Amino acid sequence: MDYGPAPEDDAPARDWLNRHGGTFGHFIGGSFTKPKGETFETSEPATGAVLASIAQGDGSDVDKAVKEARKAQKSWAALTGHQRARHLYALARTIQRNARLLAVVESLDNGKPVRETRDIDVPLAARHFYHHAGWAQLMGSEFSDHQPVGVVGQVIPWNFPLLMLAWKIAPALAMGNTVVLKPAEFTPLTALLFAELSQVAGLPDGVLNIVTGDGKTGAALVEHDGIDKVAFTGSTEVGRHIRKVTAGSGKSLTLELGGKSPFIVFEDADLDAAVEGVVDAIWFNQGQVCCAGSRILVQEGVAETFLKRLRARMDYLRVGQPLDKSIDMAAIVAPVQLERIERMVAQGVEEGAKLHQPQIELPKGGCFFPPTLLSDVQPTATVATEEIFGPVVVSMTFRTPDEAVQLANHSRYGLSASVWSESINLSLEVAAKLEAGVVWVNGTNMLDAAVGFGGKRESGFGREGGREGCYDYLRPKAWAKNKPRATTTPTKPSASGFAPAAVDRTAKLFIGGKQARPDGNYSRPIYSPKGNVLAEVGEGNRKDIRNAVEAARKAASWPSRPGHSRAQIIYYIAENLSARSDEFAARLKDMTGSTAAAAKTEVELSIDRLFTYGAWADKFEGPIHQPPLRGVALAIPDPLGIVGIVCPPEAPLLGLISAVAPLIAMGNRVVVIPSTPHPLSATDFYQVLETSDVPAGVVNIVTGDAQSLAGTLAAHNDVDAVWAFGSAELSKLVEEKSAGNLKRTFVDYGRAIDWTDPTAAEGQLFLRRATEYKNVWIPYGE
Repeated sequence: MDYGPAPEDDAPARDWLNRHGGTFGHFIGGSFTKPKGETFETSEPATGAVLASIAQGDGSDVDKAVKEARKAQKSWAALTGHQRARHLYALARTIQRNARLLAVVESLDNGKPVRETRDIDVPLAARHFYHHAGWAQLMGSEFSDHQPVGVVGQVIPWNFPLLMLAWKIAPALAMGNTVVLKPAEFTPLTALLFAELSQVAGLPDGVLNIVTGDGKTGAALVEHDGIDKVAFTGSTEVGRHIRKVTAGSGKSLTLELGGKSPFIVFEDADLDAAVEGVVDAIWFNQGQVCCAGSRILVQEGVAETFLKRLRARMDYLRVGQPLDKSIDMAAIVAPVQLERIERMVAQGVEEGAKLHQPQIELPKGGCFFPPTLLSDVQPTATVATEEIFGPVVVSMTFRTPDEAVQLANHSRYGLSASVWSESINLSLEVAAKLEAGVVWVNGTNMLDAAVGFGGKRESGFGREGGREGCYDYLRPKAWAKNKPRATTTPTKPSASGFAPAAVDRTAKLFIGGKQARPDGNYSRPIYSPKGNVLAEVGEGNRKDIRNAVEAARKAASWPSRPGHSRAQIIYYIAENLSARSDEFAARLKDMTGSTAAAAKTEVELSIDRLFTYGAWADKFEGPIHQPPLRGVALAIPDPLGIVGIVCPPEAPLLGLISAVAPLIAMGNRVVVIPSTPHPLSATDFYQVLETSDVPAGVVNIVTGDAQSLAGTLAAHNDVDAVWAFGSAELSKLVEEKSAGNLKRTFVDYGRAIDWTDPTAAEGQLFLRRATEYKNVWIPYGE
């Protein structure tokens, strides 16, 4: 028995294109513009036929769109949550009423099977608007201490044009922002159709603006001074560039980038179900999915059987025209992408992989590629480490669960992973160890608006969907009043720069639980406000930072300690600091020239803050999401890993505690650069750490010039995040240098934080920055 063709009628889609004369301008301020400058063509991947002529946006188009968005933002944010919810609800209903038209236009423009656009993309797009209508309704109670970021620039990819639009626009609008969106050059049509439908739904003018174009248009949007936040989905290379060009600008940034996701099959897995999982993992949307399960890791005992069944299943996959409802795979998006896939498969074979492609007929013309398996691939092979973004899966074997985790984490990416086993204990143990933002147990490519999606490492940062995704479109109200930090003039010595003393008063560095002399054997004097030498501290350098990071990496057991255990240690730190409170207050008075009362208050607040994070250590927990399927998704707040901290010049003790405590409470290890003018509170503090059962390497302290040491920390590829509080130049430096491995950053852009104010410097604001959610999907039932 064979399948006959079941073509979808494309007449309504063709009629829509004809109504526009096959030509589209930008959508700005609630209406379409007429193309005046350059244009480009968007074509059907399946045939190469031209669909429409599209306006090529330039800087003036972007500027006009940003101004319209800015003009509309204040009144949009001033609406009640209920009023915005009604608008998002109307958008959801409009998508549903026009679902078939959207599905066909998407399939024509992108080349994916209409069965996927009809059953997955369009319903999930509507779901995002429904879900975020709910968050708009609840914003006043659930996000009362936050406010919109303002005007959001969004750049979306070509693999899920409509769905990515919904992922981006829905939370932005729900939280009171306005949007300028640039769709992908290859696939702009559903964005333009959605813009037209938004008019029908009654969305106010200027709230949504769409500027079409290529990478130059996207660059103009990202770099525009009127943009308050950039949300980008695309390649890691472009994401890294965006991180660099936005550094120091104060723009909020969300990056959802590439992936090379592992698909782990254990001996006890349901092998037939896992084979179907591979079909969904890599041949869904022709493998043009950032979270595609493109690396199969199968346990040796069942590898031969599993791969035999997989090859047999591949023989029954059907590749055909996108509008045929009975096919499994359709067209690759463009010739350039097809050429890349062909080139990388050839390279994989050259590097020793065994190639299997089923003998199935491909349509004539257009961009088509067969489902492909490359087996016996080495973990370091190009096809095992680089994203192919096509219908190509590679396979390798493992023996033990630990080896599976090691191979799975052998990647610079960290977007998603699939674990297949009939043992829930094994599945959850492995899921906890995987470096990925999303883990599916006995499933793959499960997505929902209620469950945050995003990656780790070079797969980007930030989350899209759910409560956690809403925070990326908000700013804390307490930080809105922050004023630029006053510049301070270094204290001049009262006499000679050298400190005559009978004994050596040079405080050492603190690395790996021990006091250590600086590598360069240099020190710097620390002066009182009157210019008297109080002491000397070590002048840390690049090697000292390297040693501190290595020590932090060795403290690998700290994240796996129960929260209660970490809490006990933090309470113990507070207890020991309290016992020496008079000494620390006196030191603060001598260093900063503050009054005795102010110094005592800073110490007491530091002790209080330690108690706060001791309390939170076993209470900051993620929710259990209940997406519309038979199962749950566990939102687990994972520690970031190794975090560099550049302490603020002010509040030498309280600033240090306010940064260190939430990070170690959540299981991170830290490398701390204390206040440059006032580091002695930190060098005194490590004496408290030595007597408080803090494991070696959890907290490391390197004194010296904050600016130079911060650059080394931010560029270090074994550092996962950097928090930096100081000058605007420091913030820019940290964000620029962080682009190397796309580490997370938390900076103040030179605006002083009131460290005594718990709404600005304590609690969940800092705990959210100290963690990133890993969503583990667990279906249940037979």
